[in-house]
Amino acid sequence: MKTKTEILIELWVEARTRFSNQLENITQSDLTKTLGDSPNSVGFLLRHIGDVELLFAKNVFGESTVKVMAKTVIDKRDTGEWTDLEALKSYVSDSFEQLKSIVEKQTDEDWETNIVTKEFGTKTKAEAFGRIISHTTYHAGQLAIINKYGL
Repeated sequence: MKTKTEILIELWVEARTRFSNQLENITQSDLTKTLGDSPNSVGFLLRHIGDVELLFAKNVFGESTVKVMAKTVIDKRDTGEWTDLEALKSYVSDSFEQLKSIVEKQTDEDWETNIVTKEFGTKTKAEAFGRIISHTTYHAGQLAIINKYGL
């Protein structure tokens, strides 16, 4: 029988394929694409996904070794600086691995522990983990639309 952690990781990894599968086809020229008056570019969204994954590792799961300068969260807007494709791919690969590493250490009991954040209040770790899953898939949908129709 699988643990809660194993099941939740499987769920997360599968949901994250909506994002990770797109990475193979994103080109350097795609990074500056936006859709209409939307302020966020493909490059910004890639960086933002990585920023939030690292914030979850640090703030939700308490991994004090994680170092993150979540510039997309701090700036709250696209500054146009996210234009290095290889650096962005490396960043989101690293953010995934760091979050996965801390998630793998969770016990079944840990998932029922309450955490408090200013962003979404009091949640169990399981509920909070649902937020990172939906966050990434939400932005993956945006990426797909921007890449298909954006300029």
